[in-house]
Amino acid sequence: MENTTKFYKFQGTGNDFIMIDNRDLIFPKNTETIARLCDRRFGIGGDGLILLENEKGYDFKMVYYNSDGNESTMCGNGGRCLVAFAYMLDIFEEQCHFIAIDGPHDASIDNGLVQLKMIDVDTVEDFEGNTVLNTGSPHFVQRVENLKDYEVFAKGKAIRNSEKFLKEGINVNFVEILAENQLFVRTYERGVEDETYSCGTGVTASAISYLRNKNMNEVKVKVLGGNLKVRLEKDGDSFKNIWLEGPAKLVFEGKVNL
Repeated sequence: MENTTKFYKFQGTGNDFIMIDNRDLIFPKNTETIARLCDRRFGIGGDGLILLENEKGYDFKMVYYNSDGNESTMCGNGGRCLVAFAYMLDIFEEQCHFIAIDGPHDASIDNGLVQLKMIDVDTVEDFEGNTVLNTGSPHFVQRVENLKDYEVFAKGKAIRNSEKFLKEGINVNFVEILAENQLFVRTYERGVEDETYSCGTGVTASAISYLRNKNMNEVKVKVLGGNLKVRLEKDGDSFKNIWLEGPAKLVFEGKVNL
């Protein structure tokens, strides 16, 4: 008998994920299987794979894997998609409280729009005119002009593999200021080792980098896959009550051979 599993494909502003309800804990958590499922030619295809599991004291637990098959740090858009998935499974009604690798998160959903509370950020490091910070995953943020035509893959890959960041890896965000309250962000993601259509923790990092010296607490962010919004409270270089808001949608569902 073939070993098959039910899956759901979700996307949040073009960042796409394979979702699996693993509350029965029978999914085989091996790197090779996960990488194959995420492969766009030989599998389902996705920027990552996310398992929804039970955790005492929470509505659910998020277990996130990059498309290379390795368990990774927090994924903002993945978290938003998981909230939409849990809502679809009737795990909660309007608001939820879940646990991820970077700690607890609150979230809510209204008409397909998911608001996800990110972790507090206490440190923003200046590095050669750019900023480095951790929003659940490590991020490098650089301001550029004419981002539409920028060499995101080549430049991002070079920074991610530079001596300072090679060992741990880092996600690289290039940011163009479109207006006082709007940014355009493109991201090269470690683990995917390519540009993605959107990165939630990257958008959050880019927003913090921008808002830290502004008399504003909210900014709209355009990504290749759509539009997001970040709002926060700040105290010097400490940021709390950080909310990432945007759509998360079911694309298709099916069964796949493991």
